[in-house]
Amino acid sequence: MEMFCYQCEQTAQGTGCTKGGVCGKNPQVAALQDVLTYAVIGLGQVAAAARTKGVVDNKVDRFVCAALFSTLTNVDFDPERFVPLINEAVSLRKALAAKAGVSVEGGAANYEPANGVEGLAAQGGQWGFAPDGGNADARSLKHLIIIGLRGVAAYADHAAILGQEDDGLYAGIHESLAASQDDSLDVGGLVAAVLRVGEINLKAMELLDAANTGTFGHPVPTSVPLGHKAGKAILVSGHDLEDLAQLLEQSKGKGIYVYTHGEMLPCHGYPELKKYEHFYGHYGTAWQNQGKEFPAFPGAILMTTNCIQRPKGDSGEKMFTTGLVGWPGMPHITADGGGKKDFGPVIAKALSLPGFAEDADNGSVMVGFARNAVLGVADKVIEGVKAGAIKHFFLVAGCDGAKPGRNYYTEFVEKVPQDSVVLTLACGKFRFFDKQLGDIGGIPRLLDVGQCNDAYSAIQIAVALAGAFDCGVNDLPLSMILSWYEQKACAILLTLLHLGIKGIRLGPSLPAFITPNVLQVLVDNFEIAPITTPDEDLKAILG
Repeated sequence: MEMFCYQCEQTAQGTGCTKGGVCGKNPQVAALQDVLTYAVIGLGQVAAAARTKGVVDNKVDRFVCAALFSTLTNVDFDPERFVPLINEAVSLRKALAAKAGVSVEGGAANYEPANGVEGLAAQGGQWGFAPDGGNADARSLKHLIIIGLRGVAAYADHAAILGQEDDGLYAGIHESLAASQDDSLDVGGLVAAVLRVGEINLKAMELLDAANTGTFGHPVPTSVPLGHKAGKAILVSGHDLEDLAQLLEQSKGKGIYVYTHGEMLPCHGYPELKKYEHFYGHYGTAWQNQGKEFPAFPGAILMTTNCIQRPKGDSGEKMFTTGLVGWPGMPHITADGGGKKDFGPVIAKALSLPGFAEDADNGSVMVGFARNAVLGVADKVIEGVKAGAIKHFFLVAGCDGAKPGRNYYTEFVEKVPQDSVVLTLACGKFRFFDKQLGDIGGIPRLLDVGQCNDAYSAIQIAVALAGAFDCGVNDLPLSMILSWYEQKACAILLTLLHLGIKGIRLGPSLPAFITPNVLQVLVDNFEIAPITTPDEDLKAILG
């Protein structure tokens, strides 16, 4: 069985994975993800039509987001878990169509699933992302809609788990799924549909920001140890704050220290998580280094969302998954009807493992510079700009990855002038998060805004600065240097374009699913550019 997948930055030869995914997924899983996507598109088409009749189903809304999230890169590698998802997508579609009295002709809205893993995987060849003739530019834009929606769905799912939902967001997701199948749209219409994905992602990030800060408080500047304490240990990776909160509550008083990994690092800044005395420090770096870092961790490991990789060494014997993430044969922690999870097996595994034998001091990093913290000292920032002490702001942010070329971001930050401030977010920061850049008048020169979804915080900071200087965001001394790996980064990029932000530099390589003509549209309208070298880019930005 062959496959075709080009949704991530590391795709083979920069064109597409055909024998197996660089991420580790096999052709069977790739086919099942394609079939699930197709089934969800059909459900979205019917949901959009049903809404014109005033029929709305929250179960459908929630399912669409969860199902799309499960097709994101490095989330679910377990073929057995896709079978019920595909069948539920079709079941929900038929029930909604009957309830609303609507029908959508042809294609995804009339898809009928085969039986079992093998039958469903065989259907993957009938629908997928492989180039199949026709208008390449239209196909590129349609695929960009679907790939962007996968990122939107991830944020919407996280927000909904914490009780933050918006009917307009769900309506936009369904309309966008339908647009991805609309052959009547010309390139201009498809570009508008792509930017619409950026618009609804802004709402998704706003909801998730409200969910996280409303539940756990606004992040505050916090020093996080990079070492460890002697004792039993649990490592939490992924992105989900609620999973971490439940684990911390269940593990307190048991002689276990809880550490973050990857995108969980910013969790140390949230007051309602900081209050747990056994929530100690951060272990390791970005997601792609699991193969080296996880086998060396002497405790249990919980993966809450992407980005899981094939376990190496003994790590598969001490790892657990929860939420939408999955690996074949790995124990999975499910939620009850009220969203509560029993992390007892994770805790028991940690207690059975040796833990760290002694304390280690490996330095520390600062987190917690989300919008509330930065805007709290906005007067100092504005004063620094007016006095000439701060000449430029750089947002150096996005995903990390294993492919060569990402050292660019380390070198870029090292070469940023002393009169500049670097804001960062997402796991791309692990290329430079422990650099000691000093401060300007008490304002740290390196400000960690948070996770990838905290791009919303960065946007709010930029908007507030623009308001203070009575100018547009594009008129600020602010440059965005972004790295991407997966579909959430695509959604964030589309949000920035929706907001009209120009001059973004993107790397390490440009998406394989964007044709030269579509790229030219982005260049002409948004002055988007690929990264070159740190020296050349800094010279072009600063003159």
